[in-house]
Amino acid sequence: MARKAIILGAAVRDFHNFNVYFRNRKDVKAIAFTAAQIQGISNRIYPPKACGKRYPKGIPIYDEELLEKIIREHDVDDAYFSCSEKLHL
Repeated sequence: MARKAIILGAAVRDFHNFNVYFRNRKDVKAIAFTAAQIQGISNRIYPPKACGKRYPKGIPIYDEELLEKIIREHDVDDAYFSCSEKLHL
């Protein structure tokens, strides 16, 4: 069974990382993206065409303030921080 995941970020790096790393993985299912940096992107859908066949309805984008609620409602296993403004090693 696939692990349920939330991708935390904004509307650039998180979408890129999803497409490169998560999109075709069968062991992880992206439940949602969260948005904190770009105003007005919450309550939208990352489009099905961009998500691929595994996500025919797309992936919802929620305000980051709803993170705990999303985790509880969807029984999320993992959260991935994905923000282009942060340095990584």
